[in-house]
Amino acid sequence: MSAMREVVKEYSNGEMTIFWKPKACIHAGECVKRLPKVYNPKGRPWIQIENATTQELKEQVKACPSGALSYKMMGVDTKEKMTPEVKVEALENGPLLVSGTLNVINSDGSRAIKKRTTAFCRCGASKNKPYCDGAHVEAEFKG
Repeated sequence: MSAMREVVKEYSNGEMTIFWKPKACIHAGECVKRLPKVYNPKGRPWIQIENATTQELKEQVKACPSGALSYKMMGVDTKEKMTPEVKVEALENGPLLVSGTLNVINSDGSRAIKKRTTAFCRCGASKNKPYCDGAHVEAEFKG
């Protein structure tokens, strides 16, 4: 079985590069709420990295609840360290967020290593199971 390649979009300001994984995004809107001059879903490109300082961007990316956003500083070795600590949080009317290094085995037997926060579907409506795709909003999931 061939593994599908994950789409990753990159946006750089010369100091840092922000990476966005569309399939991991749960559309919680934290990016737009925190930095609306940077994140404009109707704009093209939708991320205007030059409209905020590098520190503002770092703080916002760290607040992304799904881990769909990440960054790398130019000229800095940022290899992620494995951590034994895992945090699990159920968002009200939303996904189950699991933070830490995870080895996820999908129903088709494919494997994925997740090193940041991963949003898992609780509502059953996601088309990207076991991951949340934001379908809980339209399904009016309560839990």
